[in-house]
Amino acid sequence: MTNPLLTPSELPYGVPNWEAIKPEHIIPAAREAMTAQKDTWERIVTNPEPATVENTVVPYDEAEAEIERVLSPAYTLASSIGGDELDAIQAELGPELSAHSNLFWLDRRMYDRFNAIDLAHADEETSYLVSDILKKFRQGGIDLPDEEQEKLKELDAELSAKEIDFSQRATKAMTDNSLILHSREDLEGLSDEQAESYRQEDGTYVIPLLNFTNQPLQVELAKPEIRKALLDTSVSRGLGGFESSDTRQLVVDIASLRAQRAALLGAPHHAQVVAQRGMAKDSQAIIDLLSSVATRAVEAVDREHEAMLPLTEGKDITAADWTHYQEQIRGQVAVDDAALKPYLALSNVVENGIFFAANQLYGITFKLRPDIVGYVDSMRTWEALNEDGSPVGLFQADFYARKGKSGGAWMNSVVHQSNRAGTLPVVLNNANFDEPTPGTELLLTWDQVDTLFHEFGHALHALLSNTYYVSTSGTAVPRDFVEMPSQLNEMWAYHPRVLANYATHFETGEPLPAELAEKLSASKTFAQGFATTEFVASALLDQAWHRLTVDQVPTAEKVEEFERAALEDLGVYHELVPPRYRTTYFKHTFGGGYDAGYYSYMWAEVLVADIEQWFGTEGAKDGDGGLNREAGKILRTELLSRGSSRDPMESFKAVRGREPRAEALLERRGL
Repeated sequence: MTNPLLTPSELPYGVPNWEAIKPEHIIPAAREAMTAQKDTWERIVTNPEPATVENTVVPYDEAEAEIERVLSPAYTLASSIGGDELDAIQAELGPELSAHSNLFWLDRRMYDRFNAIDLAHADEETSYLVSDILKKFRQGGIDLPDEEQEKLKELDAELSAKEIDFSQRATKAMTDNSLILHSREDLEGLSDEQAESYRQEDGTYVIPLLNFTNQPLQVELAKPEIRKALLDTSVSRGLGGFESSDTRQLVVDIASLRAQRAALLGAPHHAQVVAQRGMAKDSQAIIDLLSSVATRAVEAVDREHEAMLPLTEGKDITAADWTHYQEQIRGQVAVDDAALKPYLALSNVVENGIFFAANQLYGITFKLRPDIVGYVDSMRTWEALNEDGSPVGLFQADFYARKGKSGGAWMNSVVHQSNRAGTLPVVLNNANFDEPTPGTELLLTWDQVDTLFHEFGHALHALLSNTYYVSTSGTAVPRDFVEMPSQLNEMWAYHPRVLANYATHFETGEPLPAELAEKLSASKTFAQGFATTEFVASALLDQAWHRLTVDQVPTAEKVEEFERAALEDLGVYHELVPPRYRTTYFKHTFGGGYDAGYYSYMWAEVLVADIEQWFGTEGAKDGDGGLNREAGKILRTELLSRGSSRDPMESFKAVRGREPRAEALLERRGL
C-alpha cells in the first residue's frame, strides 16, 4: 500500500491528502524520511570537493524540506486530532527524532564543512543562513568532547520523551478536571442553550477546562460558589488528583534535565542557553524587562480591585470572582461581551475582518476552495491571491474544539514557501471555539476575536514569505521575534474601518452602534493590570524554573511551594491573580517549544508597540491609521517576507528606522 506521507501530494499547492493519511502511516514514513535525510547528510560530509553553497547548503535545505513535508502533517494530526493512538505514536517517535537531530548538530564533519564555505560573494540570505547554522552548532555543543556529546544525546532523548508525556498529561487534565455539576440551578447565568450543551445523558452537567487558568465561564456564572469550584478544579490540574494526569514528577525531571544540559554546555542555567539563541541574548535582560512591567502591573491590579468593591455589596472578592466583576465594570466604562457578541459572528470576523485587513494592507484576496478538504469536515480552505491574480498560498482553518485536541490556538505550516524549491505555503490556524449547532452562527467574545487576528498574523508571516531556502522561510525566526507579526496584527481588530466591515449584527446586518465602537476603542487598556499580571507571573515562573542548577531543583512534593516562593521573590505574586498557566499545566514551557521562552510574547510586544506607533505616524495616510497599501508594502517587503534571510532586528529597523524603544510597551498597555 502506498504511504501518502512518502508520496508528494498532487493536490493544489501540495496540500496534504488529509483523507488518505492514517495513523499507521506516520511511523514508517517518519523513519524512512529520517533515513533519507541521514543519507543526504553523509553525502554532504563525504563529498571530496571543497565545500560550496551548491554542494552543501542546497542539499542540506533540500533534505530539510523533504523531512518537513513528511513530519508537518503528522504533527498537525497529533495536535489537532490527538487521542490515544496518535499520542502513542508521538511518544514513540519523539526520542528517535531527537537523536536524529543530534546526528547533524553534533557531527564535527558537518560543522567543518559549513565553516569552510567561502561566503565572500554569497547573497545576504545565504550568508545569514550559514552564519546562523554555525552559531547553532557552537551553542548546541559541537565543541564538547565525545563523552560529553554522548551525555548530551542521552539528555535530549530523555527530555523529548518527558516533554511529550507532560504535554499529553496536561491535555488529559483538561478532561480529568472537568467540573461536574448536578443541577441546572448551578449554571445560573448561562442561557438554556449554553447549559444544554454541557448536559450529559445521566442528567449531570460537565464543564471541560480550557488550557489556561481563569475559565471564560467565570464571567457568566452567577453563583460565587460555582465560580470558585470551577477555578479550584482548574488550578488543581496536574497536582495528583488524577494519577494519569499528575505532572509534578515530570516537572522536576524536566527542570533537572535542562539544568544538566545547560551545565554541560557551560552555561549557568537553561534560561541563559535559551536567551543566547534569540534577540534577548542575556537572561538577566529578560528578568529586568519582566520585573519592570510586573511592578507597574501589580500596582494597577490593586487599583482595579478598589474599583470592584462597590459591586460586591461588602463581600470579599476571590480570585474566582475577578473576571465576573471585571466584566460588569467593563460594561460601565468599556464594552462587555454580552453587548458585543451579536455583532461578532465567526464567519464575518474571518471573511470581513482578518481577510479585509489583509486586503487593505497587502492587496491579497481569499477565495473559498470547498474542493480542498481538511482532516475534519468542519475545516475550511481558502486560496490567497495577489492583486494581480497570482497565487500566494493556501490557508486552512480548524476553529473548533474536540476531545483529544490540544488546548489553545496556534498556527503551523504544512508546506513552506521557497523560491529554491518552487513551493508556495500551505498554512493552518487552529483554535478551540465551541462548535455551534448546524445552521447557527458562532458568536465570539472579544478575546476570541483577538485570538483570530493574532493567529492570522502568524499565518500572514508564513503566507507572505519570500525566501530562497525552506530553512529561512516564514516563521523560522528566533522565538522572541516570531510573536511580533502576530501581536501586531491584533491592532487591526480595533481599526474603525476594519471594525465597521465585520462587526454587523448576525441577524439584522445592522452595524455595531457607534457608542459601542467608541467604547471598544477605549477598552484597549481596560483591565491591563490583571491581564499583564497573569501573563508576567507565568513568564517569570518559566524563568524561575529554568534559572535553577541541578541541586536547586525541588522535589515533586514541593512544586507548589517553589511556585509560590518564586512568584513572591520576583514581586509578581497576587492572591487575586493566579498565573495564566500554573507550573503543572504549563505546556508552553514543560511541553517544550517555549521553555524559558514564554517571555517572548512580551519581548516581541516591545517591537509591536513601536511599529504600531509607526503605523499611526509615518505609515499613516490622510488619517487612515496606517491601513493603506503603501504602509503594508513596507511591512511586507522589509519584515513579513524576510523570514530568517537576515537578522530580525535589521528587518525591524528597516521599517522603524531605528532600534525599538522599550517605553512603547508600557504606553501600549496603559501602564
